[in-house]
Amino acid sequence: MKRWLSLGLLVLLFVSGCSSDKINVEELTLGLMLGMDLDQDNHMVYYLSSPVFNKEAKKKNEEFGRKTETLRQSMTGFDAMTTGLTIRGKVQVMLIGKRVLQHPDWFRLLDVAYRDAKYSVNARVIAVDGPVSEIINFYPLDKPRLPLHMTRLIDTANRRSITVKTTLQELHRQMYEKGVTPSITEVKKSKAVEVTGTAVLNERGKYAELLNLQESTLLLILQESAKEMNLSVQIPGEDKQGPIRRSAITFRVKSVKTKIKTKYVQDRFQFDIDIKMPIALSEKLFPYDVRKGGDKLQKAIGEQLKRQFEQLIHSFQKHGTDPVGFGLHARAYEYQAYKKVQEHWGEAFAKADVKLSVKTEITDMGPVK
Repeated sequence: MKRWLSLGLLVLLFVSGCSSDKINVEELTLGLMLGMDLDQDNHMVYYLSSPVFNKEAKKKNEEFGRKTETLRQSMTGFDAMTTGLTIRGKVQVMLIGKRVLQHPDWFRLLDVAYRDAKYSVNARVIAVDGPVSEIINFYPLDKPRLPLHMTRLIDTANRRSITVKTTLQELHRQMYEKGVTPSITEVKKSKAVEVTGTAVLNERGKYAELLNLQESTLLLILQESAKEMNLSVQIPGEDKQGPIRRSAITFRVKSVKTKIKTKYVQDRFQFDIDIKMPIALSEKLFPYDVRKGGDKLQKAIGEQLKRQFEQLIHSFQKHGTDPVGFGLHARAYEYQAYKKVQEHWGEAFAKADVKLSVKTEITDMGPVK
């Protein structure tokens, strides 16, 4: 066996490569960022951003826009416009205009990304508040190439627990999983591209609402996927007259324990959520002796967080969405009841009873008294 293995290695060592198949990177158009949007006449427009490796080129990126009906047709159009061989397997970012997301069944436009094995399903899916072309044609002078900058922007925001990180593969799972509704990062461009929060979609993928940065953190806590994070609340009774709000308190959370219990009683699902979080104070704008009144402050923080969680879940029920995945718990623990409503889980969850308890514990108040 070893003799045949050694012989095979020798053959491979002396076999020459096919030099005629060699392609230089200068001859390639690496599509790192794709985009889709609607123009003023409601026509689909697709975009492609690719790095330029030519030394003579002054721009480090080249952008293309094509008005076609499908993403696959746009690729044929891009091939007719680029000087290099278009490579689609390196896509890092997929930008989708908010106007597209406001139409039901837009998800079918991504069919080629899942059907064609040359596409990368690890691309981050991002909703854009405003024209996609503004981001595609944006040239930040103090940032790396835009596709790489967008990738790092989303990854960093997710590590800070201020937005979700949804890839094409994860979006596919969320769209076809009946017990959860999709959620993707949302950005907008002003002077720079900034993350505004998380876009929540309904069962058909239609845009439902935007969660701001703190609400996105609360969502990640409920999803049990939050990492180290910062949260702020307003303590009632501590506000004073004037332009400066003195009732704010901010704290860092390193770990959260979230438990969800599921029941089905009187034709309704019931979810009991128990959240425990140790917190470290990082900012307190009002005078308060934490050593003497720590228990009272903990209780006040917990009550304010509970109110924010309840408002968030009420908003989900109002829009018939479930980005947390309560349907997954219902299927796991009350399958027979869930099976009857799985085709319209959003409506069933809207009628569910959700109870919350939030317990905080101040473990660190900082080096200053």
